[in-house]
Amino acid sequence: MKDIHLPPTRAGVGHSLLNNLGKDFPASIVVFLVALPLCLGIALASGAPLFAGLLTGIIGGLVTASISGSQLSVSGPAAGLTVIVAAAIISLGNYQTFLLAVLLAGVLQLLLSFLKAGTIASYFPSAVIEGMLAAIGIILILKQLPHAVGYDADYEGSVSFQGNQENTFSTLMHSVRAISIGPAIISMSSLIILVLWPRVKKLRHIPGPLVVVALGVFLNKVFSGTSFSVQDDQLVRIPIVNGLSDLASHIVMPDFSHITDPQVWTVALTIAIVASLESLLSLEAVDKIDPLRRVSPTNRELLAQGTGNIVSGLLGGLPMTAVIVRSSANANAGARSRASAIMHGCWLFLSLLFIPGIINTIPLSSLAAILLFTGYKLARLSLFKKMYREGWNQFVPFIVTITAVVLIDLLRGVAIGMVIGIFYILRNNMRNPYCYTISKNGAKKQIHIQLAEEVSFLNKAAISRTLNQLPQGVNVIIDGSNSRYIDHDVLEIINNFKHSAYSKGIIVQLKDIKKCYDIQEPEKVSVGFLKNEDPHTDT
Repeated sequence: MKDIHLPPTRAGVGHSLLNNLGKDFPASIVVFLVALPLCLGIALASGAPLFAGLLTGIIGGLVTASISGSQLSVSGPAAGLTVIVAAAIISLGNYQTFLLAVLLAGVLQLLLSFLKAGTIASYFPSAVIEGMLAAIGIILILKQLPHAVGYDADYEGSVSFQGNQENTFSTLMHSVRAISIGPAIISMSSLIILVLWPRVKKLRHIPGPLVVVALGVFLNKVFSGTSFSVQDDQLVRIPIVNGLSDLASHIVMPDFSHITDPQVWTVALTIAIVASLESLLSLEAVDKIDPLRRVSPTNRELLAQGTGNIVSGLLGGLPMTAVIVRSSANANAGARSRASAIMHGCWLFLSLLFIPGIINTIPLSSLAAILLFTGYKLARLSLFKKMYREGWNQFVPFIVTITAVVLIDLLRGVAIGMVIGIFYILRNNMRNPYCYTISKNGAKKQIHIQLAEEVSFLNKAAISRTLNQLPQGVNVIIDGSNSRYIDHDVLEIINNFKHSAYSKGIIVQLKDIKKCYDIQEPEKVSVGFLKNEDPHTDT
């Protein structure tokens, strides 16, 4: 007898929600503890108000997670955008103008969603994306070294090295000469904890960044009044909020008077592209670690991210993305639905209202250590080794992207990496249009040329060269039985060769090659439910 699937009853839905809440509630606490120092640290790295980092995390939880179709993804300020944000705030002249760019970036993401551009990440070579993230890691490390040793200064101008080499190295040299012992001890201790903490199995469930922040607060108290004392300008500073009415007074609105400024639109486009890419890549990674193997809708994610960035721009926050660190912490903590991400936004909001005094005792060197470790993970040595082992067609675009992003800027660096990556893709495509085998047919040689599944105009040169170099007096079979598409120009070359080959004593046989090929649409496959699979399951 066939299994009959019935829709879940109201009692069943309620039981499911209760079960999910039992898993989502503790997971939301874990994500909150991971997100709190990261929101502050990324705001610090971006040269933005620390208050904006927390505000972005709150919006990512309450707004973006509510709209997103992903059950485990967590959104907030991202390390991958620090380069763009830091440079944009300086280049646009003030924070209010930058907020306008954030708002416009959200609008562009909504447009991408309506255009069904959720597959945009698939068109970027992985080597270029890896190179972009590694370059961001390198810049993040260089940017946080001064804070780690208590030198409260940052790069002026662009965070890339373009036109700022003297300032960049001057900042690093000044930080070496002006080391504060207390912050340096805190950052070194924090780095040791971040490296060793995951190796202690019994303590893995406690977030390493939270331990680092707690240690920083503790050492700040211990060092108070001594020569190791942490100065006030080396501590987190967010506004002390007394209720919702006071919170509203700290909201910063975008400056709409610059909406016709081309530079604002350039920054908005850059943020929209990079934020969308990072969100979609994070979404793909989170789906892979989802124990229920659910697939998140990419276009809906762009809608959620766009809405979140519009709200963030309107209220004074930073641009946001779906972030893999917080999302993986959410999944590893046992979350089952997006309620966990929404609740983590609530906890961030409550912390801003009720414990700003405690937050203001966190040393910047603690946050710098977290960001140094994040930068190392983005630009780890093992990644360079992995890309090298994968061959020059992966390693060269990877290295070129890193170099261009660090020496020029992110957008042009990625564009240069894309050009190199596309060059290698075309080069490989031109090299593999056919399979060539030689055999004996009596006294004569027989050459069998098996054409590839897709033969484009890019393969013209390789096929033409091969046919023109065939020796005299051979039999040639040009086999198109595996080909779904052969470009018109290639067909013309093959037919011309067949007609002229007799002059060289070459006999040509064409096998399964049509007179013309249409570009085929992908075949639609009807998929039925597997046995014992519940069609009402939310995937």
